[in-house]
Amino acid sequence: MEERARQLLLLAAVAGVGAAFGALSTAAVFSFLSRAKRREGYVRKLLESNGGAGGPHAGKTAPGARLHDSSDLLSDEVVAEQLTRNIQFFGVESQKKVTESFVVVIGLGGVGSHAASMLLRSGVGRLLLVDFDQVSLSSLNRHAVATREDVGTPKAYCLKKHFSLIYPECQIEARVQLYDSSAEDEILSGQPDFVLDCIDNIDTKVSLLAACVRRGLRVLSAMGAGARADPTRIRVADLRESSNDPLSRAVRYRLKKDHGIEGGIPVVFSMEKPKAKLLPFQGSKEEETPSDYQIVPGFRVRIIPVLGTIPAIFGQVMASYVVTQLAQLDFQTEPIVNLDLDHYRILHHRLLEHEELIYGSAEQVLVDAEEVMYIVKELWRGRSARDQNMKDTGWKMWRSVNELMLVRWDKSKPAGVSNLILLKFSEADAHESTTLDQIKDEEPEFYAMVSRVLKRAETEFAL
Repeated sequence: MEERARQLLLLAAVAGVGAAFGALSTAAVFSFLSRAKRREGYVRKLLESNGGAGGPHAGKTAPGARLHDSSDLLSDEVVAEQLTRNIQFFGVESQKKVTESFVVVIGLGGVGSHAASMLLRSGVGRLLLVDFDQVSLSSLNRHAVATREDVGTPKAYCLKKHFSLIYPECQIEARVQLYDSSAEDEILSGQPDFVLDCIDNIDTKVSLLAACVRRGLRVLSAMGAGARADPTRIRVADLRESSNDPLSRAVRYRLKKDHGIEGGIPVVFSMEKPKAKLLPFQGSKEEETPSDYQIVPGFRVRIIPVLGTIPAIFGQVMASYVVTQLAQLDFQTEPIVNLDLDHYRILHHRLLEHEELIYGSAEQVLVDAEEVMYIVKELWRGRSARDQNMKDTGWKMWRSVNELMLVRWDKSKPAGVSNLILLKFSEADAHESTTLDQIKDEEPEFYAMVSRVLKRAETEFAL
């Protein structure tokens, strides 16, 4: 009777807003309630068939469990309703790209569990979750879904158990496995659309990143999240641009030395200097050594102090980056440019002087120091328009500003936000002596790149 009463109340509410939302039949409402009941029953059966968190089938698809073709997930009314906010944000076709995608997440601790959780909630249709470790009591301060009941359970199985309650249509494979070079073919096969590296061991991390580059797989890597506290300093950038991060520095060195890879890998990192160091090893007995506590040879046993919110934010950033890439949403990450306001004022003053020298007046300069900041930082990322390869970063890039200036792209138009390019002094002199038609004929790729960047300024300033 109570259930029937609730249904009648729901029908009354629907009838009350009928004028706003159109006619919704009583049969349709009962149909929806019926589907919800069937869905709940299906989830319970799925969990039972998987044998719980640590059962023998926890990492595999249980016999008789319903599998979904990720290509038609959005045709399921419950899935479409669950993902309705994403659909409104991306549009149906872009969200379909997400639901048809296959993502591999390696390392399921504080960073990886949050990344995987939001990939799931965003509708990714297939996930491969890989980690050799188990949930510990001390990891509950940063893990996305683990509870005390999950302590001692393999992290991969723990995530699959909880994920099946959230989005049972997702095809999830959980592997209790350590990634190394011998597991490359097994883990990276199947043409994943993205690989998330959430590993905190340097050897394993370097091996995975090198394998992804060699195979041509898109990969996003998490750098050090431990011992940090400031969420406003978390960035996504090329590995070459990461700073103040010992893990980034070590990974850069090893990739270049062992594999000849100098960059081209996007990473999530913090520009904040670590607030604490590794805590010293303390054994319970005098004769014990750190190696006695290693689960896997070569992995650290000392403890990195972790404020649980920071790895969680790292994971959320990774998921957001990957989902938008899968949906082909065009946006620009904030560039890592180490300049202060005085540098932008210098560049603005230099532009005024140049205009007076070339055009006899600075009256057609339509930008101030704040807009110069946008042009230099957002459009040209602190580098000459002819040097957008991101090799010079940090202090070296900072010093190079002494060799840069803003000039008009099209000399027939005013020096506005959508008509200024950043060049070195010698490049600026050469630019002033040529025409756009010459550049278009002789350097079509450069012409197209500059046109595309300046078009972005037009759009963002509604010009």
